[in-house]
Amino acid sequence: MSKPKNALDSFFGYTERGSSIKTELLAGLTTYIALAYILILNPLYLSDPYAIEGWVHADPVMHDKIYNGVFIGTCLGAFIGTFLCAVYAKVPYAQAPGMGLNAFFAYTVCLSMGYTYHQALVVVFISGILFIVISAVGIREAIVKAIPDSIKTAITPGIGLFITILGLKSGGVVVGNDATLVALVDFASWRNAEDLSAVMPGIMNGILCVIGLAIIGFLVAKNINGAVVIGIVLTTIIGIPMGVTQIGNLNFSIVQPVKDFFEVSFLKLDFAGMFAVQDGKTVVDTIMTVVLLVISFSLVNMFDSIGTLLGAAKQAGMVDENGNAIRMKEALMADAISTAAGALVGTSTVTTTVESASGIAAGGRTGLTSLTTALLFLASIVLAPIVSIIPAAATAPVLVYVGVLMLSNVKDVDFGDMTNAIPAFCTIVFMPFTYSIANGVAFGLITHCLLKALTGKFKEIKPLCLIVALMFLARYAFMSM
Repeated sequence: MSKPKNALDSFFGYTERGSSIKTELLAGLTTYIALAYILILNPLYLSDPYAIEGWVHADPVMHDKIYNGVFIGTCLGAFIGTFLCAVYAKVPYAQAPGMGLNAFFAYTVCLSMGYTYHQALVVVFISGILFIVISAVGIREAIVKAIPDSIKTAITPGIGLFITILGLKSGGVVVGNDATLVALVDFASWRNAEDLSAVMPGIMNGILCVIGLAIIGFLVAKNINGAVVIGIVLTTIIGIPMGVTQIGNLNFSIVQPVKDFFEVSFLKLDFAGMFAVQDGKTVVDTIMTVVLLVISFSLVNMFDSIGTLLGAAKQAGMVDENGNAIRMKEALMADAISTAAGALVGTSTVTTTVESASGIAAGGRTGLTSLTTALLFLASIVLAPIVSIIPAAATAPVLVYVGVLMLSNVKDVDFGDMTNAIPAFCTIVFMPFTYSIANGVAFGLITHCLLKALTGKFKEIKPLCLIVALMFLARYAFMSM
């Protein structure tokens, strides 16, 4: 075993993990670049209801303020969570506001149910406090251990497919289709287009994404150090003459965003409004609504995090003899604290992100990777305009490449016993087909309990596994998401 070379190595142990400072820094940069889109999309999502005419709280001025406030809050929330992963959990994972949960926050809790941005933050904060408590007493860790081995094994390839469709969609290769749900972008649409300017951006995005994947594949095959980062840079440059990479005027002023952050986002949770009894409702109705919302946020966040941690840990070789992620308890606590802290700085649920796998694929193995990512998130308050130049078509190939690596783990799935094979299959396919890691784990657990019960194998159903499966059934029955 190699001995640490300096204080940094002694703290993070990258030499022991077979890594180096250069590799860890490049891996952290890779994770950050793959995640940078969150800094743009999260403010768009959370402020969007205020721009929709007819919504009871619609207000164009407040929309702009919340956008600015959430941008700063997103940078800070991602920094807090990822920094905790670095110095507390010492794992190479990144945390940021979760896509899906922010859409639920904006379009279900706010737009459909009529709550304000400040009231919805209360639900996120409560779910974070709940996570801190159950993580501290070991319940979340116990839930991880209660997940059947067949489902644990299936999580990594499931995330591989999920992250692949994320990449293909963001890169413009896969598009929506009314008849088939998804389809390949029509590369020949230029032939019959009345307005080329309307179709060429989509075609060029898709082409650039494929080029980027080929570049990364070539560099990795040639064992080029920093292959992923080099691939992103080269793809971004190639995108300039193609019209995909847009280099516009850069505005580095942060005065207004910071002012709006303190005005509308920092410590602005509206507890009184969230628990106020609305017309036609009782106190019980109000409390039950809040409880259901907290459970919805909590279940999805919990299993998004657990699924990502298990999948990424296996990919990094950071699992014990039982298939559980090393330092799982600390990673889950970091997730819990960052969720509560994220609400206090004005952002939706902060969770361990599936894009962490991109840094792991680049060689990241310790908390130095996440420390690099965390510091870049903090710097984004000023440097975001530079990062925004990198097009999605340049980062999407990284996700597809990671999907290739993670899907290779499907060989470990036991397809010999149908009571194990079907839950594993559901875990794998429900992730990409429902666009949710949590749904994949949930349907894996539900089918596991059903099949084991129907075949008389009751002893193979762990009590906590059954309880979680029933909670998911209740959530699906009573709360849309």
